[in-house]
Amino acid sequence: MEGNSFLENVKVWPTQTRDYFKELQNEMRRVTWPNRKQVEGTTAVVILTVFAFAGFFAAVDAILNDTVVRLYHFLAR
Repeated sequence: MEGNSFLENVKVWPTQTRDYFKELQNEMRRVTWPNRKQVEGTTAVVILTVFAFAGFFAAVDAILNDTVVRLYHFLAR
């Protein structure tokens, strides 16, 4: 029985693959692509957000580093 179900799966694979690509093609026709202005706007937002987070994490890192160094020097006395 195991062999029969495997062979049945192999037989329907080409049909399933063809159906998948037909559905994919139909779905891609329905996609609304952003225009250039929208892409530029969202790209600017992403770049600014990355720099904002980089600044935030740099400040947090500096504060934590300073705190750990001071604690180390306090405990090392």
